[in-house]
Amino acid sequence: MQKQTYHKTPTVSANLPSEPQRRTLISAMPRVQITGEKAKGLKLLQVVPALVMGGVERGTLDIAQAVVREGGDSFVASQGGAMVPELERYGSHHLALPLKTKLPWSIYGNSFRLGKAMDDHNIGVVHARSRAPAWSAMLAARRRNLPFVTTFHGTYRRNSLFKSKYNSVMVRGDRVIAISQFISDHIQRFYNLDSSRIRVIPRGIDETIFDPTKVSQERMIALATAWRLLDGLPVILLPARLSRWKGHEVLIEALCQMQRHDVLAVFAGSEGSSPHYRQELEKLIHDRGLGGRVRIGIESRDMAAVYALSDVVVSASTQPEAFGRVAAEASAMGRLVVATNHGASPEIIIPERGGWLVPPQNPTELAKVLDHALGLSIEERRNRGAVARAHIVAHFTKKLMCDATLNLYNEVRELKMQRSSAHG
Repeated sequence: MQKQTYHKTPTVSANLPSEPQRRTLISAMPRVQITGEKAKGLKLLQVVPALVMGGVERGTLDIAQAVVREGGDSFVASQGGAMVPELERYGSHHLALPLKTKLPWSIYGNSFRLGKAMDDHNIGVVHARSRAPAWSAMLAARRRNLPFVTTFHGTYRRNSLFKSKYNSVMVRGDRVIAISQFISDHIQRFYNLDSSRIRVIPRGIDETIFDPTKVSQERMIALATAWRLLDGLPVILLPARLSRWKGHEVLIEALCQMQRHDVLAVFAGSEGSSPHYRQELEKLIHDRGLGGRVRIGIESRDMAAVYALSDVVVSASTQPEAFGRVAAEASAMGRLVVATNHGASPEIIIPERGGWLVPPQNPTELAKVLDHALGLSIEERRNRGAVARAHIVAHFTKKLMCDATLNLYNEVRELKMQRSSAHG
């Protein structure tokens, strides 16, 4: 039986970006074509605290792989972690250094350790992705007159003068990569950095992995069995670690206000750093009478299959997302996506065509949009999914990210040579 269609489009009170504003946002996104051997002769050193599972680390490995593939040598310095074997399978080198420390004297000591690594491996470009190792890397790179690049991955707290000073290393690169136009605007607003030094290079997702045609029925059946999903019950997915700002409580309150009750909400993610938060969510679910309608803390490494099992994917973050990986991955999978209207989400979501934007911390509007989304016909869902995927493939792929970053490395190498010639 076909589901009842709810045709009335909900009114969202947030100030959504106008079409001219959206065109401005999209125009800043990279459209770079690879020409072959873009990294020939490049010896790149990336520095991160550790190689654990995360967006920063995934981007580090993606760039390392691209450098090797395009004829360069890749080195990553970190304290180590579960992703080191994968890095080395790509042909990159791992340099084990105690870069996770934030102690000032250790940061200074690491600058000499990194400097020795730069000398030993004849490094040509240094790329820092996190604040503590960035200070060490900057000191070492400046002593050697090496091109220094940083990636600004988040808004970073500025609750004291010391914290602002600590954060400022991320805008001290010869070029600063902003992972979204939202982050670029943030950098210019709070750090007064000349826009000519900023390059907007959005994080990229692998559209060959996040492709609905590549997820087999066997993978979906195995996951559904493991999660004990009831056949035919619509799934609302919130894929994020159990962290307070990810909006789990907002979705719980929205479930209470939805017209439909034949839904299952799945919170797919690890417990994060606060073990008590899960207990708080369980109590809230019980108090709201939602027992059996919400599954908490379900994890899977096969995120493409996780998205494929869902009917609607929600990104309900109460704080602005610097990029919005969930929205991008789910859109690439052709899923219906509802995201909070702040941060970089307006760059990823095409309102009313490929997804929806709702006001932050507004369960009432979220409930309206979820009812509307679940009431769409199969054909309407497919059409929206196709629009969403096409937008991601055009602007937010791993290949685009890697191509633009390799071009940036060549840019700073050329810039350094010009400066050396001028002073010579």
